[in-house]
Amino acid sequence: MDFQVVVLAGGVSKKLLPLVSKDLPNALLPVANRPLLSYTLDLLELSNLKDLVVVVEGRDAALQVRSWISGAYADRLQVEVVAVSEDVGTAGAIRAISHHLTAKDILVVSGDLVSDVPIGAVAATHRRHDAVVTAMLCSAPVSGPSESGSSGGKDKTKKPGRYDLIGLDPTKQFLIHIATGAEVGKDLRIQKSILRAVGQIELRTDLMDAHLYAFKRSVLQEVLDQKAMFHSLKHDVLPYLVRRQLKSEVLLNGIPQAEDNGNEKVISQSNQQMVSQILANASEPTFHLRYALGLNGCPSVRRTHKCCVYIAGISKYCTRLNSIQAYSDINRDVIGEASHLSGYSFSAHNNIIDPSADLGAKTTVGPHCMLGEGSQMGDKCSVKRSVIGRHCRIGANVKVVNSIIMNHVTIGDGCSIQGSVICSNVQLQERAVLRDCQVGAGFVVTAGSECKGEVLAKK
Repeated sequence: MDFQVVVLAGGVSKKLLPLVSKDLPNALLPVANRPLLSYTLDLLELSNLKDLVVVVEGRDAALQVRSWISGAYADRLQVEVVAVSEDVGTAGAIRAISHHLTAKDILVVSGDLVSDVPIGAVAATHRRHDAVVTAMLCSAPVSGPSESGSSGGKDKTKKPGRYDLIGLDPTKQFLIHIATGAEVGKDLRIQKSILRAVGQIELRTDLMDAHLYAFKRSVLQEVLDQKAMFHSLKHDVLPYLVRRQLKSEVLLNGIPQAEDNGNEKVISQSNQQMVSQILANASEPTFHLRYALGLNGCPSVRRTHKCCVYIAGISKYCTRLNSIQAYSDINRDVIGEASHLSGYSFSAHNNIIDPSADLGAKTTVGPHCMLGEGSQMGDKCSVKRSVIGRHCRIGANVKVVNSIIMNHVTIGDGCSIQGSVICSNVQLQERAVLRDCQVGAGFVVTAGSECKGEVLAKK
């Protein structure tokens, strides 16, 4: 299909502290006991997209990601891992690796995407419309996509989810308007030329930008070169291309432009013949084509470009791990309703217990749970709707509910853990009680502690 794929894997996100660190970048954060990035790479492999550039913020993080990929995907994918400066933004990351990009079209995929939507379908839509950009949209979570924050933490309150405000043409193929984040609350402004050309616009708040784009490479590079202040593909590049689609200033395949004559372009006789042929072959001309050919049959042509969308089916799973709340939600989903994404075979009890794990007498591991390799649990323990990682040591009479416990965690007798995330190498001493907490790697929770809604991490 001649697409080049760029995976933006990030670095160490402040939004995910204390779950991530210099020793555990975003890409390697375990989701149902698998690195987060593996979900994106497996999805690309399923679409036979195997030539990838993985962009990681920070040299140390890039080394860790490169080491993991070389072991996990050595015979499956051809991956070049490229380090960029931290906090350059998604647009800055593409700008920094532009010399690696040579294909006509590129796919840009966020490394925090967990989805079963076939990426090849987005690429096919892009090519069918000869678009400059095609964005994948998916159903927004009922509570709104998480932009920040977690359900726990001292003096923290949940922020309402921020929706994307998306305007589509009547055919639902073209993107007419997009506002994200703080822009949603501002006055809605749509150019008159677009309104006249499209006739009507369908405004949607039940869809969100999945941060998976197909770009015409020459156009993307031109915009990034001209707009040095653009930091984000979602917040800067995409809205710019959408706003400019009926008065395009980008070069399209090097096509010579007509002479400028005031507000319109005067076309030659040969161009008029070409236009007539295009109309004859187009059973349903797009609003871009109708606008480009002028109003009321005027013999003029205007430059346009197409901004398309691919809308994932409502039955598809598609979300981004960009907050601590999203981390908990995705772990719950991957061992629950979206278990097909886990890559594991569930037992008749609808759970996953590694054959090397050891369970004590009268210990129960309920449905929608996962117990990793080499982990041991004492007598009379109870695990419900939770993920427990590899090589954990859990004492007797321990209760774990709606929680994620990473690798090499030691939990003493009589502990109770609910709605919490516990990072690797943590030690919980006897009778510790955690509710709605996040515990950073290597932290020690002292015996008898009772913590609610706290972030516990080494200083």
